[in-house]
Amino acid sequence: MSDLDLSKINNMQYDVLREIGNIGAGNATTALSQMINAKVSMNVPKVELLEFKEISNVVGGEERIVVGILFTLGGDIEGMMMFMMDKAASMHLVNILLGKIEYSESDEQSEFSEMGLSALNEIGNIISGAYLSSLSTLTNLTITSSIPYMAIDMAGAILSVPAIEFGKIGDKALLIETEFGDKDNYVNGYFILIPTPDSYKAILKSLGL
Repeated sequence: MSDLDLSKINNMQYDVLREIGNIGAGNATTALSQMINAKVSMNVPKVELLEFKEISNVVGGEERIVVGILFTLGGDIEGMMMFMMDKAASMHLVNILLGKIEYSESDEQSEFSEMGLSALNEIGNIISGAYLSSLSTLTNLTITSSIPYMAIDMAGAILSVPAIEFGKIGDKALLIETEFGDKDNYVNGYFILIPTPDSYKAILKSLGL
């Protein structure tokens, strides 16, 4: 396959990336439903290839407080993956998991307890693990991931980590916006997949593109 120019990706390649997003998010939602023992519905309203500087605008701006769970990828796919939610969405999921209103979702000043942080880390770990597993199955590529690193900070600060790390080889990331919902509420989560350009090529090649 010739060198992949991410700025000139065609519609068929976009459709494949979107389908990877749909399947991955669907499997992740199933895993989340099992974890919290409650039915969660899911849809993927948006799959975009964006520059790092544009991603923070999608999640509410550079100063928006978000929870980011970052993994380094290895094996056949190198790069990073991040699962990101704003703080209110994170509190909602932790409340569901703990089975009680532990946090006020309207109060972004409140802090997570040690139990809340542990639950949040496990949510991110399970969701991201399910996503990577489906990506690996779909592409027949071996994908390993590091221990997750979780941070609660402004979106701009959290996104600066992969931007600095991968800015020297490319400035694009695949953003998959996912809406998780239960009967009472919907929250947005964001999968941000940042493979190296060679890894993008490997993904598309594995799918015959």
